[in-house]
Formats: sequence, C-alpha cells, structure tokens
Amino acid sequence: MPETPNLFVKNNFSLCSNFYAKMQGFVFPGIDRPATGMKSVDREYPAHRSVSGGRQSKCVMSPSNAGMVAETIERRNKHWFVQTKVASDLIIQVGDSSFHLHKLPMVMRSGHLNRLVFQRSDAERETSSKIHMDNLPGGTKVFELVVKFCYGWKADLTAANIAPLYCAAHFLEMSEDFEEGNLISKTEAFLSFLIFSSWKDTFRILKSCESISSWANEFKITKRSAEAIAWKACTNVKAFGSSENDNAQCFNVLPNNAENLKFEDEADIWWFEDVSSLRIDHFIEVIQALKCKGMRADLVGSCIAHWTAKWLARITSGLERMTLKHMTHQLLRVTAECLIKVLPTEENSVTCNFILHLLKLGFMTKINSELLSMLERRIALMLDQCRAPDLLVKNYGGKDSVHDVGLIVRVVVSYVSIVLSSPTPNMFAVGRLIDGYLTLVAKDENLTVNSFQSLVEALPKDARYCDDNLYRAIDMYLKAHPSLTEEKRMSLCGSLEYHRLSQEAREHVMKNDRLPLKITTRFILLEQVNMTRSMTAIGSNYRRTKTQAIVRVNKGLGKGWMNSKKEINLMTKEVETMRVQLNDLQMCKLKLQNQLKRCII
Repeated sequence: MPETPNLFVKNNFSLCSNFYAKMQGFVFPGIDRPATGMKSVDREYPAHRSVSGGRQSKCVMSPSNAGMVAETIERRNKHWFVQTKVASDLIIQVGDSSFHLHKLPMVMRSGHLNRLVFQRSDAERETSSKIHMDNLPGGTKVFELVVKFCYGWKADLTAANIAPLYCAAHFLEMSEDFEEGNLISKTEAFLSFLIFSSWKDTFRILKSCESISSWANEFKITKRSAEAIAWKACTNVKAFGSSENDNAQCFNVLPNNAENLKFEDEADIWWFEDVSSLRIDHFIEVIQALKCKGMRADLVGSCIAHWTAKWLARITSGLERMTLKHMTHQLLRVTAECLIKVLPTEENSVTCNFILHLLKLGFMTKINSELLSMLERRIALMLDQCRAPDLLVKNYGGKDSVHDVGLIVRVVVSYVSIVLSSPTPNMFAVGRLIDGYLTLVAKDENLTVNSFQSLVEALPKDARYCDDNLYRAIDMYLKAHPSLTEEKRMSLCGSLEYHRLSQEAREHVMKNDRLPLKITTRFILLEQVNMTRSMTAIGSNYRRTKTQAIVRVNKGLGKGWMNSKKEINLMTKEVETMRVQLNDLQMCKLKLQNQLKRCII
C-alpha cells in the first residue's frame, strides 16, 4: 500500500518538533528571533533549477555544557593542537592527521573513545598515548567538528557535513547516555529538519553520503532522503496513478543525446533534473521510493530514461575510445543491471528506443544473460508499435557501422520465435518496420553485406505483403556500395522474387543497371513469359468470344438477325487469322522458355 503524503508529513512533523525541542546550542545565522516554537517552513519545489545553486541551510552548534573550554585550536601542517591551561595527554590519529587533545572532554562524551582510552593494557599505555581511528566516517574534517563540539567551540553544521557528522557521532557513540544534548541528538535533529524542509539540501545530503555509503545506509540517511524526495515529487496531483492520462506516453528519448527528451506536461517532471544528478545507488533508492508512493509508471520510466541519458552522455566519449578512465567495467556492468532491474513493467512506461540502448549497453558490459533475454523479449513484444527511427542505436567503434544492425537482428529473431509459438496478425506491421529500418541504414558505407542480408532473412517471407520496400532498401544499399563484387550483389538480391513485386517495381528492376546481370535478365525473361501468357489468355478469350458470336449468328439466321452469306465468310477468315496468330505465340513461348532454362543453368 503506497504511503500517503499525510502520513509522511505527520512522521516528519514529529521529527521537526523534536528538532526544536533540542535547539539548545544551535544558532541560525540570519535569523534574529530565538528558535522557540515551530517555525513555519515554506516548501521548495524548484522547477528547471539545479540543486548545486542557491544558499544552503546552516546552523552553529555548541554543547550545552563544556567540561573544558579550549583557548585556541591551531593547525600546523597535519597536526592539530588544542591549547588549554592543562597540557594535552591524548593523541588521536585520524588518517594522516594528528590531534593533540585531552582525555577528559573527549571520553566524557564518547563511549568509543572511553573504551579505547581506559580499556587498553598498561603496556599499550606506556608504549604510546596515540590512538588510531582510520575508519572514522568523514575523516579529518568531520573529526575537527567533533573536537570543537567537545571543547565548547561553535561548530558550523551544513547540508554538506551533517550526514558525515551524524555517522561519526554514532561511530563515536556520543549518545544521551553520556550527556544530555550530546552530538547524536543534535545532529539527528538538524538532519531531520533539513530532510523535511529543504528540497535542495536533501540532494546535498545525498551527495555528501557518497564517501560514506555503508554508514549512510546503516543509519538510514539514504533511505530517509530518498523517501523525502519521492514524497515531494508526488505532491503534484498529476503525478499520482489516478491521473486521467495514465496511458499517455509522455516522452520520447534517445539516450545518447540528453536533449531529445520531450514531455506533455512539464509540471509533472520539474524534479527530473535534480534527481538525474544522483549517483546510481542513490538514484535507485529514489526510484524505489517513487514506486512505493504510487508515482505513475510512465513518469518513473521517463525519470530513468532522463538519468540514463545524462549518464551515457558523460561516458560516451570513453566508450568510443574504449578506454574508460573514469569508470571501471565493473561499475558500468552494475549500473546497467540496476537500471534494467528497476524498470517499471507496465506497458508503455518506457520506449522501445530506450530499452534498445539498455540492451546495447548490456551486451557491451556483458551483463547477466537472463536480463539480456528479458530485454530482447520485451522489445520484441513492442515491435508492432514502433517506428523505424526507434530502432536506430549507434555503434561506438570507428570501423563499425554507424548503427548496430546486429542488435536488431537479435530482437527480430526473438520476435519470430514468439510469433511461431503464438501467431499474431501484426507480423505485416513488423515487416514494414524492418524494411523501413533497412532503408535508413542502407546508406551506411561501413554496413557489411552479411549484416544487411541477415536482417533481411531474419523475417519469414510471408511477413511482407510485397517486396517493393525491400527492393527499395536493396537498391539504396547497392547505390551506396558501388564496389561490391558480382557474387555479393547476386547473394544480396537473391531474396527478390518477381511475383512479389508490383508492376512498377518490375519495370524499375529491368532498367536498373546496379543489379546483377543475371537478375536483370531473369526479370526480363519472366516479364516476356508473363506477357506471352497474357496474350495467349486474351487470344483464347477472343476466339471463344468469336465462336460464341458465330453460334449466335447461326441461331439468329432463322430470326432474321444475319441474312448475309458475305458476313459469314468474313467471320470465318477472322477465325483462321486468329488461329495462325495463336500458333506463332506458342512458338515464341517455347523459344522464351528454352532461353530461360539456359540462363538459369
């Protein structure tokens, strides 16, 4: 059951209330009034603007009670020194930086540090006073904020550092068990406030989680942010499944170009651009949240296509050179598999062209074979609704053909296997589609005869009403490839059949000097035979008609219809003349048949 926006508001309202209940120690720059009571927050729904712009929400945090206040905190190269009236007695190594601190303010707020300091053996204490924390979420920058908090200095919290600091607070076990208003409670309050109140800051939070993915997932930061984004996107009434335009196809995307995305109503997709900036794992979280909250399937599919278009645009140059400097093959494969698995299954939720691009990417990255088969079958079932340009998928090699014809061959083979098991009346539509596609790719100079012919032969002959469109595509291919040998020309034209072409196409064949000589000769002879048969049929009909006329005349003599003997003799001569002409036609027919046999042999 999809979660309703009202429930989300209720849950987050309580979080926001908790935030204001724990406001001690926070100062908001630019806000004069004290943070007491609930501050009204205007919802932000930016349209066509990037989350990278704009001013971030920010607050200044300090502990309610500081056990030891630092006079100064200085940094010298990679060493941090906290100056107080008491000499430092604790060194904490975070990464390649050393913090010279005091035990009291640190262990009184951190259960983790408390154990590291007091549960070490005497030998370890005598050997070194340094404690190593190489796996602290956020590293040196976040630990600096922790130190400032523990020593009573003000620490700036922003959307960029709140998530790492929240994870670090959990890692260090800085809970209410040690002190009221400790770091976990304060960061939790501010984090909840930002996720609930600010669209842009939610994306900044997700961006900051990229370097601490495991921690962000463990403490549900990614999930909470994704749910907040999904809820805010679904607040648009037209985005719900109850829309009157549930079956409308709102986009047509060619993923190799991010500018090809078009929509019926831009009010539905104001959030696309921001969501497309997310990393793949965070993007998948958002898509799953959108599905749970009842977002229309076509909008979910559109969002996936938009993200993929921008992602492919960033890596296309690398694919063309086949040297992926910024992306490993493993990451490409995982990304492709994630996108395929998250696709909505509803009809018309994604376009054929987009799925073809995913299939192409899947072959290149060698994804799971079951996923490839699933995509092939899904595209095959959509073929009768496609247009020829929808099948155009570019290759990424300099010596390859411009478009991947082999990919279409696989899809057509899959379609034929489906049709053979359950025949469909739409096969003629697919035949016209493939002939149209062949016409589009025929001019490609790098397209081989084998690739072209494989696609021609992928469909059975009865998938076409006639071969006129096929002949047009073959002729265009021959024109674009004038250096083909006679043998290859003959092989390519072998699929053309005289009786499957219109009269106009036959006449063009007999005058076409690009076709092999044998094909042209065969068509000329067949045309002559056809003419002979037609003339024979006409003569036979004419003779039968004349004979019937004579019979009628004879019957009419007694009735006064024809009384002249001269007219009867004239008819007899005409019949004799027709008999001679028929004999000549028969002789001509035999000669043509003999010539045809010799040409075929």
